[in-house]
Amino acid sequence: MISLRLAGIIATLVCAGGCVLAADMHAQQGQPLKIGVLTDMSSLYADNGGQGSVEATRMAVEDFGGSILGRKIEVIAADHQNKADIGSAITRRWIDNDNVEAILDVPNSAVALAVQGITRDKKKIFLATGAATSRLTGDECSR
Repeated sequence: MISLRLAGIIATLVCAGGCVLAADMHAQQGQPLKIGVLTDMSSLYADNGGQGSVEATRMAVEDFGGSILGRKIEVIAADHQNKADIGSAITRRWIDNDNVEAILDVPNSAVALAVQGITRDKKKIFLATGAATSRLTGDECSR
């Protein structure tokens, strides 16, 4: 089931993200560590992700203890509507205005490629758990 798989991935993200973000965390002490679940909540991928992905992420954060290095972990979510321009706009807003440190799910290859480009440029974490294009690990791969 996608939710159980995603919960494991999120737990790994939280652990790995904590290590990667440790240096930056000192400067942001007191602010929550925000994780954005960018998913399809209204169309063909909603059953495989959607609100289930959001809930799985919240459950994984709760299982992890709800905080890391003294920062509360906050989960936010949005519907990309299977449109790369909407997914890009949400990603930019989350990173530039809402201080989101990691974005995950994105079960649409076109949206995932757009999000990957932004997160790569902004040096943020992106975990595509549903997109199927090999370009994410090929010519559009990011560290």
